[in-house]
Amino acid sequence: MSTPTTIERNEVQVRPGVSPGLPGKEAKRRWWVWLLALAVLGYGAYRVRKGMVAPQATTAAQGANLRSLSVPVVGAKARKGDIGVYITGLGAVTPIYTVTLKSRVDGQLMRVLYKEGDVVHQGDLLLEIDPRPYQVQLTQAEGQLIRDQALLDNARIDLDRYQTLLSQNAIPEQQLATQKALVQQDEGTVKTDQGQIDSAKLNLVYCHITAPIAGLVGLRLVDPGNIVHATDTNALLVITQVQPISVIFTIGEDQLPVVLQKTRAGERLRVDAYDRNLTTKLATGWVMSVDNEIDPTTGTVKIRASFDNKDNALFPNQFVNARLLAEEKHGVTLVHTAAVQRNSQTTYVFLTKPDSTVTVRPITIGTTEGDDAEVSSGLSPGDVVVMTGVDKLQEGSKVRVQMYGEKAQKGS
Repeated sequence: MSTPTTIERNEVQVRPGVSPGLPGKEAKRRWWVWLLALAVLGYGAYRVRKGMVAPQATTAAQGANLRSLSVPVVGAKARKGDIGVYITGLGAVTPIYTVTLKSRVDGQLMRVLYKEGDVVHQGDLLLEIDPRPYQVQLTQAEGQLIRDQALLDNARIDLDRYQTLLSQNAIPEQQLATQKALVQQDEGTVKTDQGQIDSAKLNLVYCHITAPIAGLVGLRLVDPGNIVHATDTNALLVITQVQPISVIFTIGEDQLPVVLQKTRAGERLRVDAYDRNLTTKLATGWVMSVDNEIDPTTGTVKIRASFDNKDNALFPNQFVNARLLAEEKHGVTLVHTAAVQRNSQTTYVFLTKPDSTVTVRPITIGTTEGDDAEVSSGLSPGDVVVMTGVDKLQEGSKVRVQMYGEKAQKGS
């Protein structure tokens, strides 16, 4: 009976709407509950918004993927045109004439009448050697001739007299024969004197050194005031002809028959001279001659081509690449070389089709010149082939073609 009484005493009377515990703790607990509820509501709104936007993003991404399936490429049309068959050989610019001038007489170099690097004409006076010693020789030879000519005239008068006396039997015949010999001797002396005069005059001419050809004068090798001799090994100057000028180049012996066939038929074969890098054309000329033998050590033959060289683009001993036009093909199918693809088995191109797809088309390549390649079979003029972007293509790939040169034309 005592236990129930204890329970009744320990019961706590709770008013409706009032929670047990301290008032401060209960207010804080309520505050955290509201914060948690707000966080849950915010997260829910975020998920709802994401769920509405995601389908739109997915649709846009799918459209982009569909567009990305079409590979952008640059295309070029096969066309009908002309192409040349060239034979390329290494060569050097060689003057047709090169003259090394030396003195033909002994004497002091008095004047130099040219400037280094001048272009001189045939007959121009270039150097002058002291002519006075040869002028003295000429005077002596002329005086000797006058003396000997007088002796000859006297001998001839005596010969006429002796012939008259012999007809009268006044002198022996031997005397007449002796006089005839004396006249011939004096005639020989007079001729020798005349030779001495001509030699002295010639030496006077040699004292004035003129240009034997028209051409370019090199550097001065002897200065005025020096004594020069006809036996000197050193030259006074060098003249090289530069207009016209030639290029000597080599081709293989296998290519020689084509060249000989055309030259013997009277055809003129064009030769283009390019710089060392084979990028800039310097001049255009014509085959002048073919050497008379093949070099057995290299299997090549030399060819000389002549160039007008009016603009002095070619300089003696300059290294050039010579390109001989052996044949010109007309009305063939041409395609840009960048469109031609090769593997270990075949040569092919990516040909575009009307449905904006590509197909692999095997082709046969003939002559290649610069950016153009001759297509012997596999393509027709007007076919569009892929020039750039082939690394992303395969059979049936979808492409978006932009024709080569269109962008540049629009920008211009």
